[in-house]
Amino acid sequence: MLRLVLALALIPLPAWSEFFTLKGHGGPIMGIATAPDGRIATASFDNSIGIWTGQTPEWFEGHEAAVNSVAFNGTAIYSAGDDFTLRRWPGGDVVGQHKGKIVGLAASKTHVATASWDGTIGLWPVDGSEPEFLGPTGSGVNAVEFSPDGSQLYSAGVDGSIRIWDVTSGQETNRLVEHGFGINEMVLNTQDNWLAYGAVDGVTRIRDLTTGQERDFTLERRPILALALNPDRSLLAVGDGEGYIMVIDTVNWRIAQDFRATLRGPVWALAFSADGQNIHAGGIDEAMYSWPIANLRDQEQMAAAEPSFLKKPDQMGNGERQFARKCSICHSLTPDSQRRAGPTLHGIFGRNAGALPDYLYSDTLQDSDIIWNEETINALFDEGPDHYIPGSKMPMQRITGAQDRSDLIAFLRRATAPEN
Repeated sequence: MLRLVLALALIPLPAWSEFFTLKGHGGPIMGIATAPDGRIATASFDNSIGIWTGQTPEWFEGHEAAVNSVAFNGTAIYSAGDDFTLRRWPGGDVVGQHKGKIVGLAASKTHVATASWDGTIGLWPVDGSEPEFLGPTGSGVNAVEFSPDGSQLYSAGVDGSIRIWDVTSGQETNRLVEHGFGINEMVLNTQDNWLAYGAVDGVTRIRDLTTGQERDFTLERRPILALALNPDRSLLAVGDGEGYIMVIDTVNWRIAQDFRATLRGPVWALAFSADGQNIHAGGIDEAMYSWPIANLRDQEQMAAAEPSFLKKPDQMGNGERQFARKCSICHSLTPDSQRRAGPTLHGIFGRNAGALPDYLYSDTLQDSDIIWNEETINALFDEGPDHYIPGSKMPMQRITGAQDRSDLIAFLRRATAPEN
């Protein structure tokens, strides 16, 4: 049996131009990166990174919150997320830290750049020397891109601007775009002299870097959440909050494909395969999907099996409905945690906070004297985790209705009982 398991783990990914999925994460896929040798990196809401050379990944664990972005850079892999940290793998060493979540990464031969919602851009030398922070910009930074020679850095932000920075001096040298809504994503293509950007209001535009003229590919869908350029620069993929992927032919400047990629929910991450034959996508499902470019419309949609938090409300009692809305994306009810962002709730009543050995808790919970019962769970959602357990990794949320909290507790009492 062991020999069979090892053999299965070594089965390579399907040849490009075939449809396939990569399954194993316990939460939505937030970021995807590809390496020239064909490896795929997936960053997930489950706090982990998967490195795929076959159907069984190598898992990188260490982040204490959702991982939003991942990037290959030579022999190293960098990741960043909601725990404010930039990490280098293998090993998971913390390269540096912001004062807010990191939502974007870019890598050059000499630096890794981080885009943070604290309003700054981190420049982290790959040789380990002293980093530099660019800004503050006055609002969150969503995306960063290096010029090919690494001398300039482009940043896109919540304020709707795209700025150009001189890497050596750390000074802003130009304000390329001033858009009225936040810019979420951008792709820099200096070889063909254009930059693409996607914004909160659904705007998708390609800007000529010399003339400033723009081509508009905006459709009635918002926000734009992902952009990716294929290796030969002939196709630009655009993912939006309504679950569609639009593919723009950048040679003839026309929409080559436009299809609904998800059953429900947004497209959060896009990347092309190393040979450009497939497009990889991530969203609310716990798997990465990859379609051959040639027949995108003929393939199955992401999230074909709906996660519990997408069940129709009328199919659930109020307690289960509260669990689905507030808890299910992070917590399982099974004896194991199923690679979720939070620990399993199985057997939670009477359990000390921070007590499960297979989960990396925050120091606040690890050292807490809280015992989970009706009273403490009620207080957690009445006050909100940020007030009840300051410093916890749990997201800020409350259940304001006393009856809703009572129904949730009754559901958890039944669903998490060890006999179940």
